[in-house]
Amino acid sequence: MTKALQGRRVSVIGAGIGGLTAAIALARRGAQVTVLEQAPQLSEVGAGIQISANAVRVLDALGLAPALADHALRNTGVRLHDDAGRVVLRMDLLRHRPDARFLVIHRPRLIEILHRAALDAGVTLRLGQRIETPPEGLVIAADGLRSPLRQHLNGQQVPFFTGQSAWRATIPDAGADQAVAQVFMGPGRHLVSYPLAHGIRNIVAVLERHEWQDEGWSHADDPANLRAAFAGFGGPVPGWLSQVRDVSIWGLFRHPVAPRWHDEGMALLGDAAHPTLPFLAQGAGMAIEDAWTVAACLDADPDTRAALARYQAIRQPRVTRIVQAANDNARNYHLQGVKRRAAHGVLRLADRFAPRLMPGRFDWLYDYDPMTDCP
Repeated sequence: MTKALQGRRVSVIGAGIGGLTAAIALARRGAQVTVLEQAPQLSEVGAGIQISANAVRVLDALGLAPALADHALRNTGVRLHDDAGRVVLRMDLLRHRPDARFLVIHRPRLIEILHRAALDAGVTLRLGQRIETPPEGLVIAADGLRSPLRQHLNGQQVPFFTGQSAWRATIPDAGADQAVAQVFMGPGRHLVSYPLAHGIRNIVAVLERHEWQDEGWSHADDPANLRAAFAGFGGPVPGWLSQVRDVSIWGLFRHPVAPRWHDEGMALLGDAAHPTLPFLAQGAGMAIEDAWTVAACLDADPDTRAALARYQAIRQPRVTRIVQAANDNARNYHLQGVKRRAAHGVLRLADRFAPRLMPGRFDWLYDYDPMTDCP
């Protein structure tokens, strides 16, 4: 290490998961970090998120394991069901990789943990700061999928509507010590649910339809629309949906991975560089990985442009593969007719005779160690 960040002033744009993680990683390496957030306060709204082992390694390296233990549950597996509620496939995360931690957490609690850690590391947070052009000095742009700084580097890029909309909701749930993520797959729709700490259950439900929906997850909807869309589902789904009182809806749009992530003094991070569909639960994870790598590369090389070029060269191939895998899941969850019966039959055979086969397909994703980036 050259310790090139020691005493250096860095502005991080955006106080979301990626921005706050980057601020902590940079400050722990000696940078003087200011986070600029356009919201007047850090939001207390949001649903649950999954943080897989690849990203948990970063949070652990930043010393956040004790705080996470108080607010996150360990995710022990994933269960795929058909729309009647019958099990199609079980993926036992504890058996396949017992030493890796997969977590589920309520997003506001994770933001709170990161915020406290950033302040403890000496980071300055300024709220109500809308940034349209890069400020002077070294800048990390973690300002989300509508990032004006992404547009500054790449020009106007128009996303396209996937023909899918998603609802998010949380409901009361009995306290749990561990979690299992359950996916219920039907023709043209699917629903994902898992418990969170402190007696909450998270629900995300996706429906194929042609009506255009606004992007972003803060648009309120009538819970009756959610219940109607999944009225034919069995298992625990009807009981869960009967408890929904408030729900948000948003349209799912495909964005390209940004071709250009940096210039001589600014780099994109997280959704600003590579927005993804939510079908692999890696949006937060990719941003957390980015945060570690950009800090490590900047600390390893006093030539900022070279360090940022190395950051993009390391991260871009990996996130491109993740985004494509999420796109593939969008199709696989919604199969219909003969294709659906055939695919579910193959999964049931794998569940019975080769239980390690399906979890092993994602070793490249979950066994990745960001600590090896820019050593």
